[in-house]
Amino acid sequence: MDQKRLIASGDFSGIRIDKFLSDQFPEFSRSYIQKLIKDGQVTADEKVIKSNYKISGSEEIILTIPDQVIPDILPENIPLDILYEDQDLIVVNKPKGMVVHPAAGHYSGTLVNAIMYHCGDELSGINGVMRPGIVHRIDQNTTGSLLICKNDMAHNAIAEQLKVHSITRKYRAIVHGNLKEDHGTVNAPIGRHPVDRKKMAIEPRNGKEAITHYQVLERFGNYTYIECQLETGRTHQIRVHMSSIHHPIVGDDVYGPAKCPFPGLQGQTLHAQVLGFIHPRTGQYMEFSAPLPEYFENLLKKLRTTSAR
Repeated sequence: MDQKRLIASGDFSGIRIDKFLSDQFPEFSRSYIQKLIKDGQVTADEKVIKSNYKISGSEEIILTIPDQVIPDILPENIPLDILYEDQDLIVVNKPKGMVVHPAAGHYSGTLVNAIMYHCGDELSGINGVMRPGIVHRIDQNTTGSLLICKNDMAHNAIAEQLKVHSITRKYRAIVHGNLKEDHGTVNAPIGRHPVDRKKMAIEPRNGKEAITHYQVLERFGNYTYIECQLETGRTHQIRVHMSSIHHPIVGDDVYGPAKCPFPGLQGQTLHAQVLGFIHPRTGQYMEFSAPLPEYFENLLKKLRTTSAR
């Protein structure tokens, strides 16, 4: 277990303990902090406190983080759409609704479960038992190209390419509204949302550099079909950036309208189409393209038919 100690200064007098701790330790959600308080894992001046405790302004707070219990991650015979595979890596076309790696509430049915069955022990261990072979990821409801590393050599090489932004990543998306320009760039730092810790947001002071280039492919009046190329790879980057310029991705109920104009979409219309990188062993540039999923093609046909009337 890990213990975190701090002295609460008078500046925080009167603030609830759960808010105080979630502000001090943003890596933990407020609900998780509240659970620790309920479990007796938070003390003030060596006394166990309740969730309604308010900071007096001079006490020593100790937050005890229990050791994480890592569940067994089991191989599962889940079909994979493999775009390329060799002794070092695999490129897969991830379907909609599949979580990339196990996490709370998703310990089975993930891409990791599937590749463990497919590869056996041939996966990089750099990211631990929860994320074997995973060097980058895409959201649960984003489809398309994803690279998995079979060994640490490949993992280190690809991670370095990601670090220096030399990997080609092009996405297709359908957004709300009619973009004024045929192409453009959103350069705005992204960080954790200050209130909703499950979301990301434009954070000029504390965010990390994030750059997205976009190009219009087709216009449908109230909707626009675009290609986005990532220069950086922040969590939810395209979704946050397009929403920030008032063109959220269709179907994105987190960063766009709560009600989707096209029922049954199951999340954002975002597809990781092109993935290009230098092969870690051969030194040759390789590029792969994942075909648009059926739901995406069907929506494009519907928009083309509607706009042609």
